[in-house]
Amino acid sequence: MARVLIIDDSPTETYKLTSMLEKNGHAVLTAENGEDGIALAQKEQPDVILMDIVMPGLNGFQATRQLSKLPETSHIPVIIVTTKDQQTDRVWGMRQGAKDYLAKPIESDVLMAAIAQVMR
Repeated sequence: MARVLIIDDSPTETYKLTSMLEKNGHAVLTAENGEDGIALAQKEQPDVILMDIVMPGLNGFQATRQLSKLPETSHIPVIIVTTKDQQTDRVWGMRQGAKDYLAKPIESDVLMAAIAQVMR
């Protein structure tokens, strides 16, 4: 299955997402902030990135923008997974280069469908 990088500063959310992904056969990498996430994406070349928005330092919008512009990571689809569910946040997230935008709390089947869709 896919190698998925979770970039989220919440240990609880990271645990929930990791559990869902591993139950469905995916390998998981994690980073607690945007800067570490970008470095890990460059090094590990995951198949998909799940990106939180609200994080200290580099937020998810900024990290998504950088990942979509860097030659070594621009091919990796980013799915924003966040509690920010306003239409303006969705539009802005997609403008930064995200391929999908999901609101927390997220159901496992919705997450798996989104991952399958962006990997096509």
